[in-house]
Amino acid sequence: MKVTHSVHHPGNITDNTGLLPTVVAIHGHGAHSQDLLGLAPFLANGRLLMICPQAEFMLQPGLPSYTWFEPTGTDLKRSPAEFERVAERVSDFIVEALRQYNGDPSRTVLLGFSQGGSLAYRISLGEPERFAGIAALSTWLPEEAETAASSGEALAALPVLVQHGTNDPAIDINRGQDSRDRLTALGVKLRYLEYEMQHQISAESLRDLSRWCEQILDLPSLETPEHDSPSGQIT
Repeated sequence: MKVTHSVHHPGNITDNTGLLPTVVAIHGHGAHSQDLLGLAPFLANGRLLMICPQAEFMLQPGLPSYTWFEPTGTDLKRSPAEFERVAERVSDFIVEALRQYNGDPSRTVLLGFSQGGSLAYRISLGEPERFAGIAALSTWLPEEAETAASSGEALAALPVLVQHGTNDPAIDINRGQDSRDRLTALGVKLRYLEYEMQHQISAESLRDLSRWCEQILDLPSLETPEHDSPSGQIT
């Protein structure tokens, strides 16, 4: 399957399997495959393979602005069928990309920001045994993901990190809190964090995300001095 994507390779093999701990990062509406790639040097001090697929549909010709679901006229709402089609496409891409780049299927975190987070929820909750954890950033839990969620030990063992800004103008904090409550009801291993930020990834939330990745992927902690964190923010 041909899916445009960007990759950060850590440049070393971390164990005798020849496989790399991996983060697959799904960008949000209006972004592109390199939008989240800038996180790579700051996640576990750059020790992770990071794979970033790009959405299928260009929003503005000539500009790197893409959305995951096919627009219909001026209406950007997607149908349940379109949601499932895209989730399956991204899921299949992940299988191929891990094989192509020597990613470790047993140590892969699925990360999604905003619209990308809704896809990350659907893919990971439906097949929790495939992932070491899911990081849902500034996003919401769609009904399709809740309905398709697996049951039993694999789902109960799935670590889920949710980060949301209390001042998010795009996806209100109430939606993040609602997702928290519904995830709790599903029984996942949830860590829910709120930050005084908008629709973005701040230096503080990035540090917490990095520490969580180290823990989930069983990497020794290498604390980065605070001044080494990015001074800007990803929105």
